Amino acid sequence: MTIKGALFDFSGTLFRIEPVAAWLRAVLGARGTETDPATFELLVRELTAAGALPGGPPPERVPSALAAAWADRDSSALRHREAYTGLARQVDLPDPELYDALYERHMSPEAWQPYQDAAEVLSGLRREGVAIGVVSNIGWDLRPVFRAHGLDGLVDVYVLSYEHGISKPDPKLFRAACAGLGHAPADVVMVGDDRRADGGAAALGCEVRFVDHLPVEERPGGLRTLGLAEQAARGHGS
Repeated sequence: MTIKGALFDFSGTLFRIEPVAAWLRAVLGARGTETDPATFELLVRELTAAGALPGGPPPERVPSALAAAWADRDSSALRHREAYTGLARQVDLPDPELYDALYERHMSPEAWQPYQDAAEVLSGLRREGVAIGVVSNIGWDLRPVFRAHGLDGLVDVYVLSYEHGISKPDPKLFRAACAGLGHAPADVVMVGDDRRADGGAAALGCEVRFVDHLPVEERPGGLRTLGLAEQAARGHGS
């Protein structure tokens, strides 16, 4: 396969959300809310079990009242906020305004860290003339995260589920991304960490590659080892 276009998932592929403890600590600190260490650790455990941090650990159980919002969470900004603030409200936080504050925090660039090889891999593909897109199941605009971390200039198109009202693995989302890149799916590789969601690109004929959704420090070269830029260079030489 000659790579002419490359699509990347966001969370767990190019970026990783901060841990639940750091997320909660940042919001409590910004609001001047104090808790003793034992209470803080309890809240971290309960928020983790609830799955309240988007991009973090999944919920151990989705309450029936949130089932519809959870199933449809990536189709609109409203549903996404409803689902995740609803999960957070399963935890008794010391200030009712913390639920929305926590949700706002997860959308901030400070809450996200790019994987160590993300810039290297995107830059390598760009040097080979490969068009680059980001395809994400998400309920908010992630473009500011890329800008803040200096990666926006390496991305040609963003295809975000909430802007299209459809989510991966629906082939229509990948079709829109390939059209945005200006390349046929057979010339496009999709890179992600979710075999079901990101694997949906295969239905269009895209080659699909996977990385592990690990903490940043535990995956220093997961994208690099895929050899995408090298594959693109070989294709140009054939």
